[in-house]
This record gives sequence, structure tokens and C-alpha cells, in this order.
Amino acid sequence: MQNLSIIIPVHNESEQINYTVKKLSKLRNKINFEILFIDDFSTDQSHKILLNIRKKNKFIKVFKNKTKGLGPAINLGIKKSSCKYVCIFMCDLSDDINDLIKYLKIISNNKKLDAVFGTRFSKYSKIENYPLIKLILNRLANNFIKFITLSDYNDFTNAFKIYKKESLYKIMPIISENFNVFLELPLKIIFRKFKYQIVPINWKGRKTGSSKFKIKEIGSMYIFTFLHCFLEKILLNKRN
Repeated sequence: MQNLSIIIPVHNESEQINYTVKKLSKLRNKINFEILFIDDFSTDQSHKILLNIRKKNKFIKVFKNKTKGLGPAINLGIKKSSCKYVCIFMCDLSDDINDLIKYLKIISNNKKLDAVFGTRFSKYSKIENYPLIKLILNRLANNFIKFITLSDYNDFTNAFKIYKKESLYKIMPIISENFNVFLELPLKIIFRKFKYQIVPINWKGRKTGSSKFKIKEIGSMYIFTFLHCFLEKILLNKRN
């Protein structure tokens, strides 16, 4: 029985999809999982490629996003997932697939955990080919969030995390429309005092295609998401 749903949002990743599936498929002899590809309004051959892959692999599901954006894509993936645990994984394969095994082992062995958060910025992590400007902005933003939330976590904005599905339903609805969804989810877990564990993970820059992350376009979205989650926390504390 499958106990892990891997949600992979896809937007114009025709050059990458087959390689990503090939790499993930190698883990099938170690862990049992399903992959949910959410096609986020691709304009290339991504959807056609996904449908062909689905015909050959029963553990792969393909859905078309109903509302454009990463937030709605992740939301759809969560609702369509059929397993106890949900992991968000980007199609570019920047994150180390072997860390999936680590995630699942930790969260399934500790029933009290709601999530496992990976950090690329631990002395035990290995990170390669991270663009310098993006790295500087990442560290400034994540350390600011860490400071202002009094958290022990330092890599909020990376997508690659694993959650207990029932815990994700408790933090619905998801309000973010883009990459800021990857800040919203861990913030809500932390603000609601859910149980999580931090582990070091590895990261390597993508080799094919181009990143969809645009710093200038989503900076204000991160601010909005943080303020929304912070105000939500205040309101929840008043009710309790």
C-alpha cells in the first residue's frame, strides 16, 4: 500500500519530465509512493508527455490545474492525494531524491510529527550551483523570518518538505498564488504549534530548462503571506 504522495507542479518542463520520472522511479524498490503531476497551464509539450508517462506507470497521476499558479496547484495536489503523507517536490530535480527516503522514515517512525522540514543551510548539508544574488536574498529573507518568528528554522522558502496529510487539511485554506505558498505552509505549521523536525538536505541547481522563480515579481507576495499568517496567528491566540 502506498503511504507517500509526491506532488510535483509542472509548468513548461518538457525537457525535464522524463528525466525526473526516471530518477524517482529508482526509489520504488525502497519506498512505496504515488506521484501527482499538476500541470499548471503549460504551453509546451509537458501535458502530452505526462499523459504518455501515465499510460506506462500506474503510480503516476496527472491533473490539470484549475486556477493558474503554484498555490492552487499544490492545493489541488493535496486534495487529489490518496496517501497518509504528502511531499512537495519540484520538477527541476534540484533537491536530492535520496532525502525523500530520509523524510519518510522520520515522519513515519514518529507518529507525533506533523511535518519534516529540510534545510539546505546546515553544516551537514551540501549545496551546489546556487546563484549568488539569489543566495544572498534567500539568506536575508529566511533569517529575518527566523528572527521575527523566534523559530529554529532557517529555510522556509524551499518547497521540498513532507507533511502529514491530515495536518495540511487543518491549515487550509491555502491563500498563496505563487512561490509564496512554500512560505505559507511551514509558517502555518509553526504558528499553530504543530510538531515538526528539521533535518539537513542537499541541493543542486537545475541542469535543464529555466527557473520559473522571479525575484522582482514575488517579493511583495512573500510579505503579504507573512503578514497574513502572522495576523492569523494573533487571531487564533485570541480565540484560545
